[in-house]
Amino acid sequence: MKLRAGMDSLNTLMLKLFENSTEAIFFFDREGRTLAMNPAAAHIVDTDFLKQLDQGNSLALCSTCRGYTSDMELRTCLNCFFHVPDSEDFTSYQVYLETKNKGVIPFAASFHTIDSENGIRVLMLRDLTRQFKTQEKFYQNKMMKHVIEAQENERKRISRELHDSVAQELMSAVVDLRVLKYMTGDEQLLKKVKQTEVSMTRLLSDIRNLSVELRPAALDDFGLEAAFRSHFKRMEQIYGLMIEFESDLSEKRYGSEIETVVYRVCQEALLNALKYAQVDLVHVKLTERDRLLKLTIEDEGVGFNLGDEPDGTGLGLYGMQERAELVGGTFSVESGIGLGTRIIIQVPVADGNGKE
Repeated sequence: MKLRAGMDSLNTLMLKLFENSTEAIFFFDREGRTLAMNPAAAHIVDTDFLKQLDQGNSLALCSTCRGYTSDMELRTCLNCFFHVPDSEDFTSYQVYLETKNKGVIPFAASFHTIDSENGIRVLMLRDLTRQFKTQEKFYQNKMMKHVIEAQENERKRISRELHDSVAQELMSAVVDLRVLKYMTGDEQLLKKVKQTEVSMTRLLSDIRNLSVELRPAALDDFGLEAAFRSHFKRMEQIYGLMIEFESDLSEKRYGSEIETVVYRVCQEALLNALKYAQVDLVHVKLTERDRLLKLTIEDEGVGFNLGDEPDGTGLGLYGMQERAELVGGTFSVESGIGLGTRIIIQVPVADGNGKE
């Protein structure tokens, strides 16, 4: 009696599973005709499948199937489970179906014979769209990290080449010109040498600035605060932009990826303020609280309406946000016409990231 009650309860549970499952479930006979399908299955199949089903067409699922993934091809119809029903390769696999209103969707499929005597088989499908999007985003972020890392490494190489080779050669030439001034009394020649010395000195200064802009040695050697102070000093000397800087980091270090992202975002934000804000003073604040590194860049300039990003920016607001997200951080902008602009980036710095 208890066994009978248990079987009835199991049958009830199996029926509820069939009706309420979010996975699509199909039952097929030996010839491939559909015997039954649950509501989730009926929700995804198109009208052509239902029409062929009503006509008793065997292999009706073929009308909506776009192939399965084999170890050789992304999509193929060769040796599918309808033609090789006893193959062990089809207990679990990936298949693409033309669905109702959603186009072709990838599904994780499992195919089993549940009644070998009568040839009854079951096909269960789970929508992989969300997993595919997550995986695609993961690989995009991974590739973006590799691209940024490669860019920074190349910047570092070129920066050092400019500093250690080109700048040194120019400096040597400038010294030779200065010596040459004392080796001639020809006024015309002396005037030309002085002009050339001034030009080469200016070129030397430009090359050194370019070297630092490409990849500041202070960022690799001393960290964010030192790199910021050096960068702000150059901004003041070259462009006359005053930067009021506040920091509580001192000489604290973080991972190279985090330091690079924070530095590049600050660099771009200051450049945008210089181009568009119409201000002479920008406030920059760099702090760490509760394992969260926070950078704030604020000006009291003309501002802009969010969504109307100024043309011609380098990274742009989207680029800065993308960089922040690559290290698990957040990026926000507050602005409005006549209200100035505030940019905030926050990056988690859990134990193990810092370099004491």
